[in-house]
Amino acid sequence: MSIHLHFRAVVESEIQDDHTWLAAFMSEAWDNHPDEYAAGIATSINKAYDSVNDLYAVADLLDTDAGKPWAFPIYGGRPVPHAADADPSDPPMMLLEPPEASQAADFLATVSFDDLWNAAGAKLIRPGWDPAQVRQEFLDYHSDLRRFYGRAASAGHAVVKALWA
Repeated sequence: MSIHLHFRAVVESEIQDDHTWLAAFMSEAWDNHPDEYAAGIATSINKAYDSVNDLYAVADLLDTDAGKPWAFPIYGGRPVPHAADADPSDPPMMLLEPPEASQAADFLATVSFDDLWNAAGAKLIRPGWDPAQVRQEFLDYHSDLRRFYGRAASAGHAVVKALWA
């Protein structure tokens, strides 16, 4: 089973704060994901998104004055509730407004991946997995998220997140 957390940057004024509208928007964006990824306005993480969040949560231990900006990249934003008549297959969604997208970008630009990995990496590697390969996978996720949020923040965009199963 393939599960992805899909991120899409969008001009805030173009968003309708309605789950049905956002589900249609994100469905079309998912259909165009390769092109949107290449354009830098979308990214996604396979079912490892929860572990990526766990990696970022270690930032609390590394910098007690940092607050919780580590929470913005993966689970940050507010849930967009389903309408009473919504299609039950519509994905759960979150909306991260531009100031929060900027906080995510700032966190990702300044946090040391190596420090996070040194503190949490061993807990993210399952028995039988190649540690170097797993580290590279997480570094790739981090690099993609850093680029994505950096572009979204510099453009003043919001970020819509959908969980596709």
